[in-house]
Amino acid sequence: MNLKSLIKKGLNIIFSKRTIHVTANVTKMAPSDLLKGRCALITGGTSGIGLAISNAMLDAGADVIITGRNEQNLNEAFNQLVNNNIDREKRVFFEIMDIRDVNSFDIHFNNILKKIGNRKIDILCNNAGVQSGVFGKTSEQQFDDVLATNLKGTYFLSQIIAKYMVDNKIEGNVLNIASSSSLRPANSPYILSKWGIRALTIGLAKTLIPHRIVVNGIAPGPTATKMLIKDPNRGIENPKNPLGRMCTTDEIANMAVILTSGIGRSIVGDIVYMTGGAGIITFDDLSYNI
Repeated sequence: MNLKSLIKKGLNIIFSKRTIHVTANVTKMAPSDLLKGRCALITGGTSGIGLAISNAMLDAGADVIITGRNEQNLNEAFNQLVNNNIDREKRVFFEIMDIRDVNSFDIHFNNILKKIGNRKIDILCNNAGVQSGVFGKTSEQQFDDVLATNLKGTYFLSQIIAKYMVDNKIEGNVLNIASSSSLRPANSPYILSKWGIRALTIGLAKTLIPHRIVVNGIAPGPTATKMLIKDPNRGIENPKNPLGRMCTTDEIANMAVILTSGIGRSIVGDIVYMTGGAGIITFDDLSYNI
């Protein structure tokens, strides 16, 4: 190997291990009246995408109810959303609820209706989700937990809320947080569940649009949440993604507001893929190893 080749090889080694911190200049939607007078129920609203959507919908004028399994996390999320704002304090509610426990839904839904008084829920955002297990190493418990959280709970909660909207002649919205994983070969419980969410979104859209209930989905790709970013000092770089970075929760929250507002009434049964190209124009981030 000549000197030129050695130098080139050395530089490749150095730069392949160099840490590049990427940030995103994301425009956050300004406060508006896009959702004024609306009331949104958001599952898994204590962190990440769910918390960002809750905040964006509050900024757009909606009242919000967030759900989660952990009371402490719900209290912390409530405080973040209210942020010492007296007006917001009157517009944020929460319910301790395990999305896996379908038999408890009627009780929790009645609790929520009591908490919100004369408001009517006209937006359901199915956001709660977990990720666990890969093919070859998945336990039955992992499989059941993921499918119960991501798909079964979403199905049955949607059923309850849809009946409530139909019975009360509410022209509302159901927004499912899907995933670009639903475009990939399913080699994990998570991907299987998101294939189900994609199908459910289309099915609910067709079933409910005659009642003026609009159903759509958002399919994030790799997103800058604690689920993917374990190191707080790390940036949002993602060299495997054509965009070069992860999507941000604010970007997803912006789209959630648009799809559930009057702007998005003619978008029916669609899934907006917010992936930076991951899953749409490349599948390079998927490992097929067992």
